Amino acid sequence: MAENDDKTEEPTGKRLEDSRKKGQIARSRELNTFVMLIASATMLLMQGGDIGKGLIAMMQAQFQLSREIIFDPNSPVIFFKQAMMDSLLLIVPFFALMVFVAIITPISMGGWVFSWEAIAFKPSKMNPITGFGRMFAVKGLVELFKALLKILLVFAVAVALYKSFISELLGLGAEPLGQAISHGLTIIGMCFLVLSASLVLIVMIDVPYQLWEHTKNLRMSKQEIKDENKESEGSPETKGRQRRAQMEMSQGRMMSAVPDADVIVTNPNHYAVALKYDQDSSSAPKLVAKGVDLIAARIRNTAIGAEVPLVASPPLARALYYSTEIDSEIPQGLYLAVAQILAYVYQLKAAQKNHWRAPLPPADINVPDEFKRD
Repeated sequence: MAENDDKTEEPTGKRLEDSRKKGQIARSRELNTFVMLIASATMLLMQGGDIGKGLIAMMQAQFQLSREIIFDPNSPVIFFKQAMMDSLLLIVPFFALMVFVAIITPISMGGWVFSWEAIAFKPSKMNPITGFGRMFAVKGLVELFKALLKILLVFAVAVALYKSFISELLGLGAEPLGQAISHGLTIIGMCFLVLSASLVLIVMIDVPYQLWEHTKNLRMSKQEIKDENKESEGSPETKGRQRRAQMEMSQGRMMSAVPDADVIVTNPNHYAVALKYDQDSSSAPKLVAKGVDLIAARIRNTAIGAEVPLVASPPLARALYYSTEIDSEIPQGLYLAVAQILAYVYQLKAAQKNHWRAPLPPADINVPDEFKRD
């Protein structure tokens, strides 16, 4: 009981989907019975006269036989086959409607579900102790209440119909045979329809109850929801390992781009930003790597090993780090500042190649106020 009291949360989508796979969906037998009775009563009321006329025609054909036909050994088989065919033609539409309703009605409430697990043999269902317990459970008491209510309801409606149609039923004996059969079937169809319609009260009770009970049985505790989330999304430890692995892969790709960079702009100790510029293209310089502290140190060491120039410009290094993502072009507001850095790098490379005197790094790099970071 305590375990059920803990299940206060509505079922998740996964729980509902798992229950459907097991064939556990909301169904109302009362709804199915009600719709089938209404359909059959309506069919009988609409086609009762034609069915009566068909029965009369069959009886006339079977009882108006000549002496030659009666003494013919093959005639019983022939007339029996014909009677069977005529009977099928009369009842096939009725049974076709019943099959259609029997299939569509359950689908309208819980949808189409087929599960091998639901029809598999379970020894627990054969346990008499368990079955005896179900009889006195809440569901068993509800079923007992519905059965008693149906008996009382049908009995009351039947008495009312008897009082309403007794005079017409007694008057059938004074009518011609064909008319009496047709009239009798119409009365039966009308009574059948009213009796079936009276069960709508049972359906109005049963359908909400079945929906409520189905949801109640699938309710979950907070711990079950947490366990489901861990199962579907992974534990925090697993997600942490995945994030670390992704970061390591991303850093590995980033570090591999450092040797191909044109310049490393540094803080000089806390920030490092690697820039690359393709002079043959019309695009702006691109940031290919960035980092702070330990990652910045790795970028600097990799750049030194690859002989990539390092230029100390703290304001520009911070501005590039915070304004530009990896593998993205620098913002337009930093074009001038980066152009000064790249011009110095090209002059430095030319001096090294021609053994000239090395130029001095730019000292007055202007970073717009909107890009400055402390």
